[in-house]
Amino acid sequence: MICDISVGRTLGCLSSACQQISEHASDSLTFQTESENREPVNTVARRFSAPNDTISLSERAYLYLREKILKGQLTLGTSLSRRKLAAQLGMSLLPVAEALQRLEGEGLVESRPRIGTRVYLPTAQDIRERYEIREALESQAARLFAEKATVRERLEMEKMAEQMDAMFNRCSKGENDPEFLFAVHSYHLQFHLRIAECTGCRALGHAIEKNHVLIFNWLYDVAAQRPPLPLRFHRELIDKISQGTVEDADHAMRQHIRYGLDNVVRGIAERSKQLDESLAAEKSRQRKQQN
Repeated sequence: MICDISVGRTLGCLSSACQQISEHASDSLTFQTESENREPVNTVARRFSAPNDTISLSERAYLYLREKILKGQLTLGTSLSRRKLAAQLGMSLLPVAEALQRLEGEGLVESRPRIGTRVYLPTAQDIRERYEIREALESQAARLFAEKATVRERLEMEKMAEQMDAMFNRCSKGENDPEFLFAVHSYHLQFHLRIAECTGCRALGHAIEKNHVLIFNWLYDVAAQRPPLPLRFHRELIDKISQGTVEDADHAMRQHIRYGLDNVVRGIAERSKQLDESLAAEKSRQRKQQN
């Protein structure tokens, strides 16, 4: 089945991508290195890596659709038919409906009168509000990191930042393989969650995950095709939150998150405009056929 292929793929993609990048980087990185006394709070990797035979059909449908959305293969505003998806995945309507309901609860899917179920298409206000929530949570993570992170954790984040920048720089040079791009965004999510983990405040890490702020950042970046980042974008962030004051860390993280926001808003607004024009043209065609 198609869904069997997607389950557990993320970590495989990420491992392959990191291996390729490490050939060009001065330091290699073991993914998700943990501090001696701090247990990671995030469960993203575990959710993606669950063995196929241990998860339900609804979980498989959920992972498959989530991956398609985050890869941009199901673009913002794309209509989602339960019957078509069930036939495509080789399962009944019930697990597909449960998967869509779960995705709707996470904000990746929406159901609207006269439109039906579709991939979430945010307004400019929706995007800015999500960024404000992310900024509030992650600026606090940066402040606590500056205060509490151990030397080992600071060195770990420096290596992760170098790895992250190497991956994004490869993207800026024209790398467009879907699997690699998916791995880059997966690693970016882990990078920011790791900063929160290093604060020792589990509740903060859970809050970042629960609000899906990093998932929405991923979704918006893919949909808007944000331009290349500065070469040392993530390393400069880590330098500032590791070596500066608490206020320096707060400011650096806010600037980091706001970077490219206006471009994201414009890009998704253009997508929304194109979709509206397409729907209007389809309605016009249907009226002509009826007449």
